[in-house]
Amino acid sequence: MSYNKRRTFSFEQLERVATILKVIAHPVRLEILEVLEAHQPLNVKEIQSHLKADVEQSMLSHHLIKMKDKKVLTSVKQGKFIYYSILEKQILGILDCMEKCSTK
Repeated sequence: MSYNKRRTFSFEQLERVATILKVIAHPVRLEILEVLEAHQPLNVKEIQSHLKADVEQSMLSHHLIKMKDKKVLTSVKQGKFIYYSILEKQILGILDCMEKCSTK
């Protein structure tokens, strides 16, 4: 299959794409996106209960904060809990692409 599509990214868009790819380039972070895609919004404890990976809550919080700081996730505080959601659903297209690429 040939791909001849010419993309017209601005330099600012390329910087944003690179930032997103860097911040999600970790198995736990990719799994967080999968979990939030199916069940958002969730708090840290709820996310942890859905993960296949064994991740301590403090490390999971670190991943979530990093993803929020880089504008991959958003959060809302409700009472004593912080609930996380995916900021832009379009990012899930990366997971679709990677799923196709990883089966070959």
